[in-house]
Amino acid sequence: MSRAYESDLPTTYNRPPADRTKVAPGEIAVGVVVGRTSEYFDFFVYGIASVLVFPSVFFPFASQLEGLLYAFTIFSFAFIARPFGTALFMMIQRRWDRSVKLTASLFLLGTATAGIAFLPGYETLGGFSILLLALFRILQGIALGGSWDGLPSLLALNAPRERRSWYAMLGQLGAPIGFLVASALFLFLFTSLSNADFQGWGWRYPFFVAFAINVVALFARLRLVVTHEYTAALEERELEPLGTREMLRKQGYNIFIGSFAALASYALFHMVTIFPLSWIYLGDTQAIGNVLAVQIVGAIIGMGGTVFSGWIADRIGKRTTVATLAVLIGVFSLFTPMLMNGSALQQDLFILIGFALLGVSYGQASGTVTANFERRFRYTGAALTSDFAWLFGAAFAPLVALGLSANFGLAYVSVYLLSGVICTLLALRINKRLEND
Repeated sequence: MSRAYESDLPTTYNRPPADRTKVAPGEIAVGVVVGRTSEYFDFFVYGIASVLVFPSVFFPFASQLEGLLYAFTIFSFAFIARPFGTALFMMIQRRWDRSVKLTASLFLLGTATAGIAFLPGYETLGGFSILLLALFRILQGIALGGSWDGLPSLLALNAPRERRSWYAMLGQLGAPIGFLVASALFLFLFTSLSNADFQGWGWRYPFFVAFAINVVALFARLRLVVTHEYTAALEERELEPLGTREMLRKQGYNIFIGSFAALASYALFHMVTIFPLSWIYLGDTQAIGNVLAVQIVGAIIGMGGTVFSGWIADRIGKRTTVATLAVLIGVFSLFTPMLMNGSALQQDLFILIGFALLGVSYGQASGTVTANFERRFRYTGAALTSDFAWLFGAAFAPLVALGLSANFGLAYVSVYLLSGVICTLLALRINKRLEND
């Protein structure tokens, strides 16, 4: 998934060497958007299947709620594995090169995704099917950790100073695009097939599509990454991998500040995508096809919000944008119990308003403090900051939100989102003080 961007870099960082033709930001942006969209599509296919399919296919012995919670537990495994994947593939890149690392990571991602598509259910393999599902999910996380290609950092460094936030949002645009495609595909299959066919074989097609998209994305990104021009550009910007131990020892505080600065946005991420689908599915308060259709509209709104974030952040600043949206997310969280416990229209409003806030906040959430990294730490630091932001903010969001709301009430979802808001505002405050010292 999307990595951290450098935002408020010194002017000298944006100046290409005199003996090299400047890399066009628009060309880099194509690789960034294609790569991030494919990654998000993979994760959203798995997330939607965790609600609509996995409880009945892999956990038929459990109640509906327990099946969802088990599926969300395995859902979190990929986020836990991502930092380890980053460390492993950084080592592979140091030993061989960037193209070997990218090819190996995306091959692993495609293999794990296709493995899920072919995986028999509990009725065929018993508990072994659950173990294999968990293994494939872990492999997905390791592969996603290794898919960092440095293009978002290169894009930020080559973007015009006055339009950095605009270019920074392009990688984030992959999230709503990936969700839109995944939701549309599941909506088509869910409404076109009988429930028996969908649960039996129909749900496997999105995983096949994910494999095909990964192949296309691999060639699109390799076309950029392996060229002499881009290799030289990455090296001249000192965008090279470092050992994660050294990174954590010398710049660990920046990684954690950056991770928590994005927490409000990342906490909201699965609260408007996966959680509403699971809550409505559990309560059977409206047709799932309608929910998927509303979420497609929400994804379009989220795309508009992401684009708008680039425009507004270039005018008022990235940090101000992120802080303002964190406050608005906090206000929005207070209405969660009323909306999600209300009518179908109120539930739809929760999704649509949530996507609007998510688009603007997520569009600028990455890279709020990445400019604090020393140049030689920037490549690995951007990768690990994103890994930990997803781990702290989004990995357990569906599990925690559904578990708490089902057992204690939706007010706990408000508390969960508010905790993310507080973490974001505190991290931004600490970062500002560190810059002033």
